[in-house]
Amino acid sequence: MSVERRAEVLRAAAHAKHAAATKRAEAALRTLIKTGQEINFRTVSNAGGVSVDFLYRHPELRARIEHLRSRQQQAPPLAVAPPERDHDNDRGVVAALTARLREARGEVTELKAQLAAVHGELLALRRQLPAAALSTADNKGAVTE
Repeated sequence: MSVERRAEVLRAAAHAKHAAATKRAEAALRTLIKTGQEINFRTVSNAGGVSVDFLYRHPELRARIEHLRSRQQQAPPLAVAPPERDHDNDRGVVAALTARLREARGEVTELKAQLAAVHGELLALRRQLPAAALSTADNKGAVTE
């Protein structure tokens, strides 16, 4: 088998592997939407059997996940009936704690979104690091006159 033929076979296998991973990620997204589960890069990665890095590197999937995640975060919280006005101290404490819990959950959701954005930036910087290291090594090896 010639070198060109081997390279062609390897390219075809890599393309098929990439297409299969994309299909698994899209199927995972559809499943998460149907079941009403939280959508983020980690849940799609686990459900689809693909890496988080793959999802970040795939522009269409990344945009779709970010859109669905932001849509879930913007969805109004479930309507909760206001607690009955009663002078019972226990109900007041429960209502206050429930309100604090709701606020904390909103803050956690916001922080998770910020963390995901930072992870994306970190990933981009990690990809730039090897190129920067190579150019620095090339400059050190150059002889100056």
